[in-house]
Parts: sequence; structure tokens; C-alpha cells
Amino acid sequence: MKNMITGAAQVDGAILVVAAHEGAMPQTREHVVLARQVGVGHIVVALNKADTVDDPELLELVALEVRDLLSQYGPAARGRRTP
Repeated sequence: MKNMITGAAQVDGAILVVAAHEGAMPQTREHVVLARQVGVGHIVVALNKADTVDDPELLELVALEVRDLLSQYGPAARGRRTP
């Protein structure tokens, strides 16, 4: 954990990969919170395995869930916009 935080302290941005068929998991929130704590200013989200989701509404729900998570705990919580 200490090495991860030390290395992340020099990072300006991060890529958060979320499996579209599972949505945000508990560790997803932990990673977003950690990124915010060490000052990561930008997070790009990649919805992985989106082709395995048959229902477009479910895919949109996962995207909304991740946006909400970033709005609460990510860089957007410090006044930045979450698209």
C-alpha cells in the first residue's frame, strides 16, 4: 500500500477500468478514493466487456453508477466536472 501511494503521488491522471457486466465493485470506490487522496487530478473511465451486455439500459445504468461514484469521491468532488 505504501509503495502504491508513493508512486501515485507523482501521477497526474489515472485510468479506471470497470467491467460493464459487473458495474462498480467495492474496490472501485476504494481506488477512486485513494486516487483523490494522493491528488490524482484526472480519471479516465473505460467500460470493459461492454459487448457482453445485451441490455443497453444496463450499460447506461453502469455508466451512471460510475459517474455518480466519481462525483462523490473523485476529482469532480473537488469542483471539477464529470462528463
